[in-house]
Amino acid sequence: MRVRVFAVLSALALWVIAAVPTSAASEGHSYLALGDSVSFGFNPLLNPTNAANFTGYPEIVAQRLNIEDVNPACSGEATGSFISLTGLDNVCRPYRSAFPLHVSYTGTQLAFAVNYLNHNQRTRLVTLMLDANDFFRLSSGKPGNPWPPSTCFVPDLVTYFHTCAVQNLRTILSAIRGTGYTGLLVIVTYYALNYSDPLSVFVTHDLLNAAMLTAGADFNVKVADGYGALQAAAAPFGGDSCKAGLLIVTSTSPLTCDVHPTPAGRDLLAGAVVKAVADSCKAGSAIGCLDRNRA
Repeated sequence: MRVRVFAVLSALALWVIAAVPTSAASEGHSYLALGDSVSFGFNPLLNPTNAANFTGYPEIVAQRLNIEDVNPACSGEATGSFISLTGLDNVCRPYRSAFPLHVSYTGTQLAFAVNYLNHNQRTRLVTLMLDANDFFRLSSGKPGNPWPPSTCFVPDLVTYFHTCAVQNLRTILSAIRGTGYTGLLVIVTYYALNYSDPLSVFVTHDLLNAAMLTAGADFNVKVADGYGALQAAAAPFGGDSCKAGLLIVTSTSPLTCDVHPTPAGRDLLAGAVVKAVADSCKAGSAIGCLDRNRA
C-alpha cells in the first residue's frame, strides 16, 4: 500500500501582484480564472517558453460563453503560495522565474486577483481550482518547512486537508468576496486518475475536492463537477482516465499518462463550468445567467 500511495503522490506532482497589468485592466474582461497547472493548461509535451502554447479549460469556457478570460493560474501553485510569496509551494515560484504565465505579475496570485476585481467591477465569473499541489508538496519529503503561511500545523495529510487546506481556501475565498464581488464564484473539482482505484478516488474526492467544497460553503459558491464529468467519460474504460483518452499520453508501451488533461478532458472540465453557470439560473442560457449575476 505504501508503494501505491507514493506512486499516486508522484503523479500528483505534475499538477503542476500586486499590480494589474495593462492587458488585464479593461472592463471588457469578464472572467477571472484562478488555479494551478490544470487551469493554466499545462502540457509536458509542449514548449513552456511560450505561454500561448497552453490552452486550459478557462479559454474554452470563455469561447463557449462568448466572454474574455484573464488567466493568472500558475503551474505548481499550492494554497500557501497562492496567498504568500513564502508560503507552501510546489513548483509555481521556480516555474514563474523560468517561464511565462498567461498573465504577467510580480506578487501572489491572490494579490493579483484582489487587485483585478477591485479594478474590474463588471467581472461576471470567477473560477477556482486549487489544492492538488498541497498534497504533493507535503508528501514529497523535500527538506525545509513546507507548511502554509499560518499557525496551522498537523502531523498527517488527512488532517491537513480537513483543517489547514480548508483554512487557506477560506482565506482566498474571503479575500475574493471582500472586494465586493458578488457575481458567480465557481469551484471546479479535480478528476480522478483512475476511478476504479480506491486510493485515487480517496485522494481526489475525499481530500482535494472535499477541502474546496468545505471552504466554499460559506461564500455562496457554485460547483463545476469536473470529477463527475470525467468519471462518466472514463466509465466505459473501467474508470481509467488514461485509457479513456482524458489524460496526456507520455508513453504507449506501456500506456502511461501524465496527470494533465488532453483537449478531450479539458473540454469536459469546461463543460462542467458552463453547466454550473447555466444551473445558477432558474431558466435561460448560461450567458444570460452571467448577465443577471454581474457584480
